[in-house]
Amino acid sequence: MSGRERPLDARSPGSRAKEIKHASPVQCTGFKEEKQKKKRTKTQELQKSNHAEEKPAVQKTPKEKATKHLTKESNEEQHMPTESTKAKTCSSTARSQKRPPRNPLKTQLELETAITPETPKELKASQANTKPKASGKAEFQTEKTNDEECADETMQKMPKAKADVDNSVLKSILGNLKIKVKDRSDSSKVVNSFIKNLVKYLKEDTICFSEVEEPLSTGSYYENLKILHPDEFDIMLPMPVERVNIEPFGTNGAFYSVALKRGKNPLMRFQKDDILPASEILKEFRESVKTFAKGFTEWTMTPKRKGCPAVTLTCQVGSVTISLDVVLCLSVKSSWPSFTNNGLKIEQWLGAKVKQEHKRKPYYLVPKYEGRGNVENKGVQAKDAWRVSFSHIEKDIIKKHGSQKTCCEKGGANCCRKGCLKLLKYLLHLLKESNSTFDKFCSYHAKTTFLHACCSKTKDTDWGESDLSQCFNRLLQDFEKPLRCGELFNFFIPSQNLLSGIGKKLCTQLADAIKEQRENGFPIFKERVC
Repeated sequence: MSGRERPLDARSPGSRAKEIKHASPVQCTGFKEEKQKKKRTKTQELQKSNHAEEKPAVQKTPKEKATKHLTKESNEEQHMPTESTKAKTCSSTARSQKRPPRNPLKTQLELETAITPETPKELKASQANTKPKASGKAEFQTEKTNDEECADETMQKMPKAKADVDNSVLKSILGNLKIKVKDRSDSSKVVNSFIKNLVKYLKEDTICFSEVEEPLSTGSYYENLKILHPDEFDIMLPMPVERVNIEPFGTNGAFYSVALKRGKNPLMRFQKDDILPASEILKEFRESVKTFAKGFTEWTMTPKRKGCPAVTLTCQVGSVTISLDVVLCLSVKSSWPSFTNNGLKIEQWLGAKVKQEHKRKPYYLVPKYEGRGNVENKGVQAKDAWRVSFSHIEKDIIKKHGSQKTCCEKGGANCCRKGCLKLLKYLLHLLKESNSTFDKFCSYHAKTTFLHACCSKTKDTDWGESDLSQCFNRLLQDFEKPLRCGELFNFFIPSQNLLSGIGKKLCTQLADAIKEQRENGFPIFKERVC
């Protein structure tokens, strides 16, 4: 019988044992290679040819290799005999053998960690006696990681009962902040009467202020943002200056030195060395108001406050003590200062047309300074500088705050913008009452934060009336951020930092106090809910 026809099982036991000894677990080509090394004769070449026909597909595909390797490892896991594994690998007859039944004690963990088919690259590593791939372990670790992620996500979704204030509670607080109609009526009558007579007196009985214009009502009372009591009123009395030269005082763009050009303006008598001194004009104005107030005995003038541009008077109306700030200002009917070019970013909120309408209006200069009054800049003392004011623009923006004209109007949807600002002002008020070191902060910081927030969330739907709690919490976080940075920029003059005169440590303390209230459900509010 030729080598081609002789079956593999007919070989001698010694030769077959030798073949099995030198064969790899996956391939049975080791015998052929050993035989080629020992014999170099023509008979060897003939046998080589015969052997090649006898053993088809010696170079198995990667898929077949992976399958055989998997079969071997699976059988080992199931405790199959080693000889059966070898016989199955090298002999086609062993393939018909039945597998033994699975071990009933196989645990679920073993099933989950069963060896998966290896890629050719992994098979090569296995044949090189490297550490076997722990694919089951990797799968188990992945599942564990996913569980941890799910747990984290669940923690994030868990409601914070103390941090979420119900809309009904906030609305109750806003209800308590409303000013009674009778108190509003009584207070406004007293204030309007005093201002009307003061303007008449200035026009008729003074020389310096005879050209005073109609008063501008500004501040929270006239913006419908006043809380608790109608006890604070702000009135500006403009003096027109058509031909004026202004120069920046300092670098933040908020303060200016003023010089009147030639003309018949009654304020020209105060000008010295091409400087219109704010301190001299404020002093004269204060004397005029003091003289006038003598005829109104119910009104009392308060002492002058350093750096304050207002003449303050108080009056008792029923159970409420009214404080009236009267501010003389210069009305400049020309282009706004260049420092305002990057401010008033309301295009996406109220529209570019509205912005242009505002910028065509005059701006105002009030006799106010910061720091020490005797500090000089280019020959001008700080007490003689003027601060730019856009309070009339602020009032108009807040009154017409909707991206849609019908917002908060009859027949239109209501928003919670004003409610959020009132709550922020009230929270700041209460925190100042509980900690006197916060007295350096004022409602204008809250208003500026609010205006920036409105430019960030421009749509009326971003401030839905039913979303009061969510919007208020968002506004508080908008306030905390600049406090922690120590930078809150003027809405009209981005180069001015309104927190520059306040220490960063104190700003951080206020931010912490607000955060504590926010995360604990505003206990300072709940104490005052009836």
